[in-house]
Amino acid sequence: VQLQASGGGLVQVGGSLRLSCETRGDNLPVYAIGWFRQAPGKEREGVSCISANTGNTYYSVPVKGRFTISRDKAKNTVYLQMNSLKPEDTAVYYCAAGPSNVQLNYWGQGTQVTVSS
Repeated sequence: VQLQASGGGLVQVGGSLRLSCETRGDNLPVYAIGWFRQAPGKEREGVSCISANTGNTYYSVPVKGRFTISRDKAKNTVYLQMNSLKPEDTAVYYCAAGPSNVQLNYWGQGTQVTVSS
C-alpha cells in the first residue's frame, strides 16, 4: 500500500487549503485514514481521522469546527478541508492508513502547510 499526500502550500491567516491522501495498490480494502501533523520542535499530533466502514469522523480540539475530513471511495482518496487557518496550523501534515483508527500501519510522505500572518 502506498499513500500519496498532497495539497499543502503557503496560505495567509484565515485562508483555506484542501489536503488529499490517495491510497494506491491492488485490491485495496477501505482503510481507516488518519491525518497527523508535526511542527518544528514539536511532537507529532493527531489531527483527524475517518473510520474504515462506518465513516465516523474524529477531530482534535484545536481543529474541530475548522477542518473537515471526507472520503471519496471511488478515488481511494481522503480529503482534509482546512478552513480559517491559523499560524499554529503550520506543520508538515502526514496521512496514515490501516484497518482501524488505532491501527494505522501505512504512512505517506508529508506535505508542508505554512500559514503566514
